[in-house]
Amino acid sequence: MKLRDTLFPSLFLTTAVAASAFAQTHDVVILDGRVMDPETGFDQVANVGISNGWITNITTDEITGAETIDANGHVVAPGFIDLEQHGLGPWGVKVNLRDGVTTQMDFELGALNIPEWYAAREGNTQANFGTVVGQEYARMRVHDGMALEGPDVSMPLTLSVHRAEAAEDGVDGWSVTKSTLDQMNEITAILDEGLREGAIGVGSTIGYAREGITTYEMFEAQKIAAKYGRLLSSHHRFHPSASTPTETQTGVNELLVNAMVLDAPLHIHHDNDYGWWENQEKMQMAREQGYNVWASYYPWTAGSGNYGASIVAPSNWEDNMGYKIEETIFDPQLDRFVTREEFLEFAENEPGRTLIAFSPPREQWLFDWIKIPGFAVSGDGMPGLNAKGEPLTWESPYQEYAGHPRAAGTHATVLRLARENGIPLMFTLAQLSFYHAKFLGETGLKDMQVRGRMQEGMVADITIFDPEFVTEQATYSAGKNGLPSLGIPYVLVNGAVVVKDSEVMKDLYPGQPIRFPVEQGGRFEPASREQWLNTFAIDSGGARPTLIEDITDDEAWLAPSEPAPSQYASLLPRVDTGQNWFARADGFDDSELFLCRVHGVLEDRETARRDWVKAVAMRLSKTSGRTIPAAATSD
Repeated sequence: MKLRDTLFPSLFLTTAVAASAFAQTHDVVILDGRVMDPETGFDQVANVGISNGWITNITTDEITGAETIDANGHVVAPGFIDLEQHGLGPWGVKVNLRDGVTTQMDFELGALNIPEWYAAREGNTQANFGTVVGQEYARMRVHDGMALEGPDVSMPLTLSVHRAEAAEDGVDGWSVTKSTLDQMNEITAILDEGLREGAIGVGSTIGYAREGITTYEMFEAQKIAAKYGRLLSSHHRFHPSASTPTETQTGVNELLVNAMVLDAPLHIHHDNDYGWWENQEKMQMAREQGYNVWASYYPWTAGSGNYGASIVAPSNWEDNMGYKIEETIFDPQLDRFVTREEFLEFAENEPGRTLIAFSPPREQWLFDWIKIPGFAVSGDGMPGLNAKGEPLTWESPYQEYAGHPRAAGTHATVLRLARENGIPLMFTLAQLSFYHAKFLGETGLKDMQVRGRMQEGMVADITIFDPEFVTEQATYSAGKNGLPSLGIPYVLVNGAVVVKDSEVMKDLYPGQPIRFPVEQGGRFEPASREQWLNTFAIDSGGARPTLIEDITDDEAWLAPSEPAPSQYASLLPRVDTGQNWFARADGFDDSELFLCRVHGVLEDRETARRDWVKAVAMRLSKTSGRTIPAAATSD
C-alpha cells in the first residue's frame, strides 16, 4: 500500500516513510485484526503500525510497538464520523467514543465566534471536533438583538439558553421574522465571517424557522457557502411533513435545486421520514452528474426535540402528520407518554424540555436505510441531561442520562442491524465513516481526505470491534437511555488509545480540530436591486425594467402619450425604507418584483384601473371629439 504524500505535510511523510522503510518500533501496533478499508475494498487479516498519529504500516509481516493491541477476531476499521451530535459536552463525547465515533461534530446548529469556539476545545477534547457557522445564531443576532459572544454559542446550550433568551419577549424572532434586505445582508455577512474564519460550511435549522426564512434568504446562505466551495448542512424546511403542499421532499427540493445551480455541496440531516425514498433517488441521480450532495439517517423509530419546536406543534404533528400526541410523544423525564394537556403545558412553560417523538413507519423503513449507497449515519445525539434536566459531567454514570438513546448507541445499532439482515460489512463501514469523509474531502477539506480510510498514510482514527457481538445497550427505558455500546473494546483518535478494554481513558485529549484555513478577507457581496440587474438584466442605458400592464383591446386606442395605469394604483402610498428588493412582504417597495401581494387586492386594483380609464376617456372625448367605445366607460 502506498503512502499518500499529497495529503499531509512533508514532516509527517518523512516520519511515516522512515518508520515503514526501516521497520522501526511503532508507537502502537494492532495485531492479527481483520483490516477493512471501505475506499479500496481492502479486506485482510493484517498488522497495523502507527507512528506519530499516522498509519505507517499495514502488513502481514511481524511488527513491534511501544503499545500492542491484540485484535484477533475483531475488525480494524476507520473511526466512525458523525456530523450531527448536539450533546458534545464531556459526557456526550465520552459515550460516543464507546460507540466508536472518533470525529464528532454538529453540522445542524453549528456555532458562532469560530476562532474562539475552536480555541476553547483544542487540547481538552477527546475526539476530533469541528463546526459550521450557524444560520440560526446569525438570525438571533439580527432579529432578537442578542450579542451571542464567547466560545460556547453552540449546542448543547442552545435549547436551554439561547432559544430561551430569544423567546423572553414572547417572540422567537430568529424563527418567525422575515428579513428586510438590510437584515438579510447582515445575516449573510455573519455567515461569511464564520466561513472566512475557517468554518466547514453553513448550518441551517430552516425546519425550525420555515415561516421566517424566505427562499431568497436561504438561497443567499447557500450562495455565500458556495463562494468558498463549502457545504450547506441543513434540517430542511418541511421535515418531517407528509402533507401537501408541505411534503418533506419540497424542503429538500428547495436546497437541492440551489445546490445544483450553484454547483455547491449539500448535506441533508436525518432524511429518515416520509419521502426519504424520493430524496435519495434524486441525490443519487445528482451525484451521477457530478454534484456533491448526500444525506444522513439514524436507525431509530423515534426522533427527539423539544416541546417548543414547531415540528411537534399539534397543528403539524396531529393535523398534518396524523399522529396522536398521547400515542407518540414520550417524555424521558417522566418515563411515559404525555397527554395532550401536558404537552401544551410543557410547550408553554418549558419549551426547551426534551421529548421523544415516535414515528411508526420507521419500523419498516430503517431496514431499507441500511442498504442505500451514499446514505451516511449521523446520530443526532441530544444534550447529556439527567431526569432533572441538569447537565451530566464526564464522571456521571451512564444510567443517569434521560434522553433519546440515539445519543449513546446509534452506530452499534447500525452494525447490529446490518449483521442481522445480511448487509455486507464493508458497505456498512462506508455508511459509518467513508461517505462523510469522502464528500467532505471533496469540498477541499484536507482533514477529511485523510480520515474514513484504513490505508498507509492516513490519520490513525481507528475503531476496533467484534463483528459478531457488537450491539447497542441504550433503549427508551429510564436508566437505560445512555448505556454505552458493547463489542467495541478499542478506539484510537490520532493514534492515541482513548478507549481501552471498553473503558474511556480519563484526562487523555488527542482530539484535533477539523477546519479550513483562516482567510485574509471575506467574499460577501451585499444583495441589491442594482447588483441583481447588473448581473441578470441587459444594459439598456439605465432605464428601469417595468411590469407589463394589463391593457385590453378596448383600451388600446388611448393616446400613447398618456401614462399607463399602475398595477398597484390602489395600494397605499409607497414608503421609502431603503429596502429595495428581496424585502419582507409587509410593505411595498421594489420588492414587489419578487413578492406577490397583488392577488389579495385584485378587486381594488381593477376598480382603480376602470376609474382611470373612464377619466382619461372622458377627457379625450371633450378635447378631441373622438367616439369612445362603450366598454371603456362601463363597469
